[in-house]
Amino acid sequence: MDALAIGFVGLGVLVFLIALRMPIAYSMILVGGIGVTILNGPAIFFSQLKTLAYGQFSIFDLSVVPMFVLMGNVATKAGLSRALFRAASVWMGWMRGGVAISAIAACAGFGSVCGSSLATASTMGQVALPELKRYRYSDSLATGTLAAGGVLGILIPPSIVLVIYAIIVEANIVTMFMAAFIPGIIAVILFILTIAIYVRLRPGTGPAGESASRQELVSATLQVVPVLIIFGIVIGGIYLGFFNPTPAAAIGVTLVWIYGTITRQVGLLEMRDALLETAKTTGMIYLILLGAEMLKIFMSRGGVPQAVAEWMSTSGLAPMTILIVLLIALIFLGMLMDSLSMILLAIPFFWPVLVEINGGDYVDAVNAGFGMTSEDLKIWFGILALIVVELGLITPPVGMNVFVISAMAKGVPMRETFIGVMPFFAAEMVRVGLLVAFPVLTLWLPRYLSG
Repeated sequence: MDALAIGFVGLGVLVFLIALRMPIAYSMILVGGIGVTILNGPAIFFSQLKTLAYGQFSIFDLSVVPMFVLMGNVATKAGLSRALFRAASVWMGWMRGGVAISAIAACAGFGSVCGSSLATASTMGQVALPELKRYRYSDSLATGTLAAGGVLGILIPPSIVLVIYAIIVEANIVTMFMAAFIPGIIAVILFILTIAIYVRLRPGTGPAGESASRQELVSATLQVVPVLIIFGIVIGGIYLGFFNPTPAAAIGVTLVWIYGTITRQVGLLEMRDALLETAKTTGMIYLILLGAEMLKIFMSRGGVPQAVAEWMSTSGLAPMTILIVLLIALIFLGMLMDSLSMILLAIPFFWPVLVEINGGDYVDAVNAGFGMTSEDLKIWFGILALIVVELGLITPPVGMNVFVISAMAKGVPMRETFIGVMPFFAAEMVRVGLLVAFPVLTLWLPRYLSG
């Protein structure tokens, strides 16, 4: 059996192990280690393993991951989610479907200081679900809104998965954060429109809430001002070039901790818990990164990415058709694994294909297959990939956000939650269509701020 055949067999074994529910990190380490041993012998494998972990984890850009995870954990302890939801509720809760719309707005706000979809879904679920039940929202709309709202955390900067993508394809993290801003705003707008249309087509599913007094409006707005300040300092500072992502995340952690200390919601015990949760999450992410690197070495030695790129480039399909095929493949992969694992597994295969059909690493925009340089393609595809990765969080059979919300919504069948997320799934497909048809929606802000 030649190296290429061994590579494809290894890929099949990996999918089989994932289907058996083996953790993705262990699956990739096992397949990558055995694959390299078969191809090159145990001496080569142990030689690489000796320095692989250090070489992978000593990348400075990776230091931003634990800092953003810590910022999200401290923000959760500090009660920022409650402040965001209360402010959104007093401003929009009076309209039909307003409490659900408030939950979407609060998810977007919390995602801007958290960067994790699962954390956004679980935190906002605890805050908003009781209110949605109190106003007698339908089970499918209430749980579907919160599960879908959680996906906003993966794209609205800062995003942990976006950082990992940038490291894989060697893109600038700041540029990726800039590119994610407008698509993130589009998602919020489309989700709000989805709820507004849904409650009008199905009256009674999203009753109007209570109107707030002027005093309540002022009080709730003042409580959310610290969130706006923190977001402005962290993301605004990154966009304007005052500091890089890692110092920005450190400043964000400090500001959130100060807020939590002033409001007496973050003490030594809460900070200890936040640090422990950050260590666990970061350890999991780093282990997946190590497994992905081992698998990448095996696949590269087997020639699998090169063979796929050559097959795609000589298939005669138009570049845009190939892009759509790859995006559809990402959606199906999302039904089997979590978003971070999917990015780490798929991007090393898909990115070389796009570079090849675009004309190479240094092609100019005029001669490129997609009509853009490889640097612009890197940004555009990254945002598209993250959006379809989001869909995996709300699609069966995995649908991690659906599982999180279902665990909180006692007595609501998971089937109802999956039904509830379908309108938001359709909204996401509209967003993908807009960004595919109009790349300028992704590329304009990075060009404007960099120019």
